[in-house]
Amino acid sequence: MKTTAKPTAKTSTFPPLRVNEEVRSAAEAALVDGETLSGFVLEAIQYNIQRRAMQQEFIARGLAARDDARHTGKYLSAEAVLAGLDKTLARKAAARK
Repeated sequence: MKTTAKPTAKTSTFPPLRVNEEVRSAAEAALVDGETLSGFVLEAIQYNIQRRAMQQEFIARGLAARDDARHTGKYLSAEAVLAGLDKTLARKAAARK
């Protein structure tokens, strides 16, 4: 049986990034053993892509909850929400101990 190799994805580059010497030095100082500046920049880009996607999802959930509350007329008081958050934090803190 003959197997076909998967085609490899083509790679691309980001435009050159101009920074002042202070920023470059700070970035280089933050590198861990064996890490390259290119790897550090790529990781930062990937992290921010993920962070922005999570922000967009958070906003979408909030807008959906707002719309649902408007539709049903059911709202929670700020006190009820904060009490629920306090309970969640207390449970998480107890689980860590």
